[in-house]
Amino acid sequence: MNKTFLSAALLAASLIGAATLGAQSAPAAGSAVPGKVGVLNVRQAIVATSEGKQASSELQGQFTSRQTELENLNKQINDIRQRLQANEGKLSPEEAGRLERQGTALQKQLQRKQEDYQEDVNASQQEVIDRIGRKMMEVLDRYARENAYIAIFDSSAQGAPIYVSNGIDVTADIVKLYDQAYPAKASATPTKPAAAKPAAATPPKP
Repeated sequence: MNKTFLSAALLAASLIGAATLGAQSAPAAGSAVPGKVGVLNVRQAIVATSEGKQASSELQGQFTSRQTELENLNKQINDIRQRLQANEGKLSPEEAGRLERQGTALQKQLQRKQEDYQEDVNASQQEVIDRIGRKMMEVLDRYARENAYIAIFDSSAQGAPIYVSNGIDVTADIVKLYDQAYPAKASATPTKPAAAKPAAATPPKP
C-alpha cells in the first residue's frame, strides 16, 4: 500500500468549480468594463500552499498505524493462500478447510477495515479542503479585483482548455498570496494516530 497516496488524493480533490471562479470577479450584467482573463490550477494550488503541505504531512502521520494494520492483514491472507497452494493435496481435508475458513474470515475483516479507513480518510481530507478552500476564495477574490480580472477559471477542472498560456496562469501568485495571508502554524502537539474502529477478533493463526 503506497504510503504517499494521501498527498496524491489531496492533490486530486477539486476545491472550486470554474463557474464559481469566474463569478467572483465578473462584471455586472450589461457592463462593458475591459479586463483580463486568467486561469488557476486549483488542485496544484491547494497542495502547493504551506498549509496544504503541512496538512498532507499530518494526515499521513495520522493514518500510518491503520495503513500498517491493513498491510499486516493482507500479508496474513496471502500467507494462507500460499500455504494452501504449496500444500495442495498434502493437507488433510480438515486442515485445508480450517485454513480456507480462516482466510475467508480475514478477508471479510480486511474489507470492513478498508471501508472504515477510506471513510475516515475522505472525511479528514474534506475538512482540510473546505478549510483551505474558503480562505483561498477570499485571496482569489481580492487578487482578481486588485488586478482587474473579469474572470479566472479553474484549469484543473473537468473540461478545462487543452492549451493555456503561461502568461495568464495566476497559480503561483495565488499560492504566494495565500501563504502571506495564512502562514502555516507549527503543530502544538504531535499528531496522534487515528484509532481503528472496533472489529471482529482475528481468527487464531494456523
